[in-house]
Amino acid sequence: MAEWDDYKIFWRETLSLIKREKGEQEFAMWFNLEFLKATENQITLGVPSSFYRDQVKQRYQDYIEAAIKNLTGKDISLVFEVKPKTVEENPARESAGDAQNAEKTVSPAVKASVKEKKSGHSQLNKDYTFDKYVIGTKNSFAANATMAAAKNPGISYSPLLIYGGVGLGKTHLMQAIGNYIYENSDRKIIYTTAENFMNEFVDMLSQNQERKNAFKNKYRYNVDVLLIDDIHFFEKKDSTQEELFHIFNELHNAKKQIVFTCDRPVQELKNLTERLKSRFEQGLNVELEIPDFETRCAILKNKAESRKISIPVEVISLVSRQVSSNVRDLESALTKLIAYAELVGKPITVEITQQLLKNEFASPKQINMSIDTIQRVVADYFSLSLTDLKGKKRNQNIVFPRQLAMYISQKMTEYSTTEIGQDFGGKDHTTVMHSCSKIEERIKADPTLDSTIQTLIRTIKETSAKS
Repeated sequence: MAEWDDYKIFWRETLSLIKREKGEQEFAMWFNLEFLKATENQITLGVPSSFYRDQVKQRYQDYIEAAIKNLTGKDISLVFEVKPKTVEENPARESAGDAQNAEKTVSPAVKASVKEKKSGHSQLNKDYTFDKYVIGTKNSFAANATMAAAKNPGISYSPLLIYGGVGLGKTHLMQAIGNYIYENSDRKIIYTTAENFMNEFVDMLSQNQERKNAFKNKYRYNVDVLLIDDIHFFEKKDSTQEELFHIFNELHNAKKQIVFTCDRPVQELKNLTERLKSRFEQGLNVELEIPDFETRCAILKNKAESRKISIPVEVISLVSRQVSSNVRDLESALTKLIAYAELVGKPITVEITQQLLKNEFASPKQINMSIDTIQRVVADYFSLSLTDLKGKKRNQNIVFPRQLAMYISQKMTEYSTTEIGQDFGGKDHTTVMHSCSKIEERIKADPTLDSTIQTLIRTIKETSAKS
């Protein structure tokens, strides 16, 4: 029994060390581990799910075992046992002192009824939580920043702006902040999209003074956490921008938490007033990028596990390599596979996957494809430098690859011709349109060119999938 207690003491010391080295946010996300039992050379830890177990084993097992050895001088292996936790049961956080930090966020009213689980917030998706968000190398900074904002609303990172392409999880992280604060405090939370906010504002203008006051009270005084999705929608909406500017100032001065999402960096919003841009930029801006291959695999595994469907590893690997655009497309592909398994009653194989998803795999449209990736692949193919491809030289051996790269960018991305032109050394949108027309004419005159284009597209997709 004494030896058991010694191991528990060593485990608490190990957690404290890990928390100091990894920091508050990473610790809270990945070290929700419960000491269950121990033998002379082994410690068994409880984890909340098999997905969580797999992630911790992959990311941290060697690190934790090394930390234990530093404290005990012994080689002790870790075994993870799935043991979902209740609200009251969170020993890893308690043993490392997180309970004390939670006191700062939870109000007395909430503490009194902590065992009574709240129903979900009416404006938030209950599935958009931090524990259902898969963290990879390209989104770890954004994820940790949002967790920090959720733990210390109005203090750490307000305003917070999350930006990135379609389907990368901006709304998930934003609403995860709302769900976390809602579950752990009695703060008033409002989530809305930019479009709904504008419609509500326009409707208010035609109402009586009482309704106008109600709108201002709602957004300026009766809210502790304001979450607004897709602020790029506010471009050219001058009156709405004016109202948002005053709301922002009121909330920021009162140290309320403000979170926005956008499909691009704020400085790229051309039709937004400079003073509103400066408000968005004065806090922390974090970017979500296309998840890398390992993260895409983890996302698919997590989604399949939540649906209680067994997906072979080779199928997960295949889909992750072929669908590299965004998380939404990954989920769409997985939904099709799961529907097949449920309706036909047959196991999912690589052959069935290739047949069911042949259109997805063959499609050149990659919504969040990087223009930089396209430029690098085309430049390498034609033995050019990126400087030449994006420059102003008019040599034929440079002009044709440049036109080809613009054409492929227009086909494989959702960027406008103006945005594509900017990435090619500030070219005008008419130059991009002319380049695309020239390539289309050459394809008609030389059918072999289409084969070259398809080869480049495959290489671009493969390069993007590996990144």
